[in-house]
Amino acid sequence: MPLVEGIPPIGGKVGHPKHKPDLVQGDRAYDSNAHRQALAEQGIRSQLARRYTKHGSGLGVTRWVVERTIAWLHQFRRLRIRFERRADIHEAFLKLSCCLICWRFIKAV
Repeated sequence: MPLVEGIPPIGGKVGHPKHKPDLVQGDRAYDSNAHRQALAEQGIRSQLARRYTKHGSGLGVTRWVVERTIAWLHQFRRLRIRFERRADIHEAFLKLSCCLICWRFIKAV
């Protein structure tokens, strides 16, 4: 829940910025009625994989985007193993690596 509460406001459209997501996806580690109930109380739909079930919950359809992006970021050694003590320096390397990934993608197209 601290992770969901720590989401910054999402702007872009006219009006008040959005303060909470419409849907939260999670793997089997988050499978509990307490998590589902806490999200429902905040008006957030949950799509959490159930424990002790076969794979194929349907989360992989959208989760692969996240897994692929993390794999791209792990190409950069400084992000794979965090050496920086200061968060601002780590964030700077993160932004630089995102710029390089986008540049490589645009260059390939």
